This record gives sequence, structure tokens and C-alpha cells, in this order.
Amino acid sequence: MMIVDGLQYVNWNRALLEEARDGGVNAIHVTIAYWENTRETLANIGDWHRLFREYNDLITPVRTASDVVDAGRQNKVGIIFGFQNCSPIEDDLRLVQVFHELGVRIMQLSYNNQSLLATGCYESDDPGITRFGKEVIREMNRVGMLIDMSHSAERSTLEAIDLSERPIVITHANPSFFHDALRNKSTTVLEALAGSGGMLGVSLYPFHLKNGSDCTLQEFCEMIAATAEIMGIERVGIGSDLCQNWGYSTLEWMRSGRWTAGVDYGEGTAASKEWPAQPEWFANSSHFGNIAAGLSDVGFDDADVARIMGDNWLAFFEQSFAPGSGP
Repeated sequence: MMIVDGLQYVNWNRALLEEARDGGVNAIHVTIAYWENTRETLANIGDWHRLFREYNDLITPVRTASDVVDAGRQNKVGIIFGFQNCSPIEDDLRLVQVFHELGVRIMQLSYNNQSLLATGCYESDDPGITRFGKEVIREMNRVGMLIDMSHSAERSTLEAIDLSERPIVITHANPSFFHDALRNKSTTVLEALAGSGGMLGVSLYPFHLKNGSDCTLQEFCEMIAATAEIMGIERVGIGSDLCQNWGYSTLEWMRSGRWTAGVDYGEGTAASKEWPAQPEWFANSSHFGNIAAGLSDVGFDDADVARIMGDNWLAFFEQSFAPGSGP
């Protein structure tokens, strides 16, 4: 069974990469940038090139859908570069193609806050996609870079779906009917996403789950079943949002960046001062088999389990990573 994770943010080392490979993971969309500018993002990509050399027996870069398949044949984990914000392109449209040529295949248009392109889900007002955002969407469509609206507000998300000539993605979020977190998505968004041929990666991040870290495997899999009823089985995958091997200061960086002099606690409480604990049935990348078993237990047949665990992502990458039309 192919396993593809629509998003992780991990401070990788050999042990964690071996854990993912031995857990049967074929490919992971990794976070290259949150708030970084162009220069800082280039440095992060350079760090990944070093990791590809150091752990050549474990990982390989993914630029095409066939690279995901090849990674599995080589018993390696395919690494898909992605941005959780548009900050790496700053205010320069040309950098979309530049970063695509450096291997970046996915970019969020906003991360919680208002960006130059779109509105984040933590803003009180959502004026939608900006003039620059419309140009970036067009350019991402042209080069073959996926538009991700995981951290974006509702109007911006719906406008991105409408404006994009190619299906977009929400790599890591859950339906708001399951848990009413700011970043989880309404049924209106799910229906529009599915209707346009887009994909949703359901999240294992505790703040996105009903009952948080105490969410049961059955509850999670029943949520997937309900989501598939709305969107269609071919539109749902896993985007675990798994975070490992970071200190609390990194969590503050994710939330606060450089835009505030204080600390934006965002999801969760100021008193926590630690990463939220994962559900015990999905503590790390070796536990994807638990999800597959849970899906079977709630009534999915083997073919549909395979679709959710990775086949849907592979099919989506096949149509999304190739260049589109246009000059």
C-alpha cells in the first residue's frame, strides 16, 4: 500500500527518517518555510540538499509524480518541497518559477495572517484574493505549483478555488463539523474544493481534532467517512501535520514569526508552553498502519483504504506537478 503524507514539519535526523521509511511512507510534503524571506528559504533548500547527500540511502527528492513511485521502488522516502506561506517570493512574481525550478511544488497563499496574496484564517476580516494574489495563482497554474489554502480564511479559499484554472489543495485541515477550530474548513469549502477537483488532507494535529489528544482512532476514521460522503472518496487523503523533534521556541516561531513583539499563542492556550501531545495511536510516522486498520474497521474496503492512504495523492500529483498552459 502506498502511503503519502500531505504535510509534516519535522526536525529530521537519521532515526526519524528510518522511522518513516520503515513505517512504509512513500512520500512526505515537507515544510521548507513559514515566515522566511527569499534568502532564508534558499538556505533551507540548501540544507535539504545536504540532507539528500547525507541520507542518500533513506530519502530522495520528488519533482514529479513518478518520483513518488520510484522512491518506493528504491525503499526510500520521497521528499516534496512546500511553503506554508508566500513569504519566500516576497513581492516578486518571477520567484514562483525560480522556486519551482528548485523543486518547490506546493505553496500556501497565506499563513494565519493577511499576506500579499490572501487572508489568513486568524484575521477578523477577509477581503479575499489580492491583485498580486491573482497574478501568483495564474503563474502557479502555469509552472505546475500547487495552490494550498490550509491556513487561509474562507472567502480567500473560495476565491482561490474559483480563480485557479487547476484544482487546488488543502493539505492539512479537517472539517469544521468535526471540530470547530479556526483553521478547519466549512462544508461550503469542502463542497467547492471537491467540485473543482481539489484535495483535502485530513490532519492529525491535536488542535484540529475533536477532544484533542484524546481523539480516538474510531472518531477520526468516522470523520473521514463523513468527509468522503461530502467530497467523494477520491478527494480525501492524509495530511498529518506531524511535528517532531522541535523545542517550544520553534512552536512560537511558527505562530509569531517576526510580525509581533509578543507571542501569538494561536491555537491552544498560553499556559501550555509545550507541543500538544499526539494521539497515542498516531505518535509518529510508524503509525500510519493504525489509520489504515481504523479505516477498514469503519467500513472502507481495501481499495478505498489505499486511495485515502496514498493513491489519491499520487493521482492528484500526476495532474498537478506538470506545467500548465500559458506563456
